[in-house]
Amino acid sequence: MLAWAWGLKMQLKYLLLDVFTTERLKGNPLAAVLNADLLLDDQMQAIAAEFNLSETVFIKRPLAIKHTAAVRIFTPRVELPFAGHPTIGAAVVLGLQTRSSAVRLEERIGLITCIMEKMEKGTGLARFALPQLPSETGKAPDPIRIAATLGIEPEEVGCGLYQPAVYSAGVDYYLVPVRDAAVLRRLKLERRGWRDVYPIGHGAVYVFTETPNERGNQIAARMFSPGMGQAEDPATGSAAAALIGLLAKFGNSGQTELVLRQGDEMGRPSRIFVQYRKEGDTLTHGGIGGHAVIVGEGTLDLG
Repeated sequence: MLAWAWGLKMQLKYLLLDVFTTERLKGNPLAAVLNADLLLDDQMQAIAAEFNLSETVFIKRPLAIKHTAAVRIFTPRVELPFAGHPTIGAAVVLGLQTRSSAVRLEERIGLITCIMEKMEKGTGLARFALPQLPSETGKAPDPIRIAATLGIEPEEVGCGLYQPAVYSAGVDYYLVPVRDAAVLRRLKLERRGWRDVYPIGHGAVYVFTETPNERGNQIAARMFSPGMGQAEDPATGSAAAALIGLLAKFGNSGQTELVLRQGDEMGRPSRIFVQYRKEGDTLTHGGIGGHAVIVGEGTLDLG
């Protein structure tokens, strides 16, 4: 039974943001619930289901006084130990409130330090180093089975040196390269038997391709995760973080910076800044960045 059903009266302020964009009503929507210390786990999950956005972030007092805040991240169905767009959104909210350029967030995956730059009223740019470098965590299905779930031909799976793989930087993703942006655009999901093909984690699939003929970005991607309560996500920082592992595997030594587009096919164009560093064959750093803009606020009345 939820705690407010026992007679607990509670009102909490929340903000609505669009993340990985500077344009309102673009990017990935996020709800940020402030002063959420008294909420129980089932309450947070119920609130996330009520908002029904890809993720809702709950901002609480930190355990360590030198940190800015503790955060909990929920999709409409499950809690996540780490996610990119709630991290960016929370960093911008707290950076604007505290007027601090360094925002230290306690997440389930560990401490994340974000560098936040105020752009204009209600808008900021945040970047952070990955708290956990991506690593390969499983075996991908064969291209025939993958193609059947995405409504494409098996020969359209793969892009240059990239072949399907499973990586995690805190959340497992099936990384599926496809031949080009035209293939990415016409994906059509077959959800029957999805979990049989993608049994690892929440069965989340990040389909991507290189975009040599596009200006302003080098990679395009789409993310599908019926198991997280979302058919398609407009922008997925944790998936981009996992993708760093595969990109770095075939990337050059030194530092690489890329712009990844996501959400265009949904009418929610998003841009994720991806950074990684290799020393020899070893990945030594990965980072994610993006903008966020506050688009609204309100009050949750829970009793």
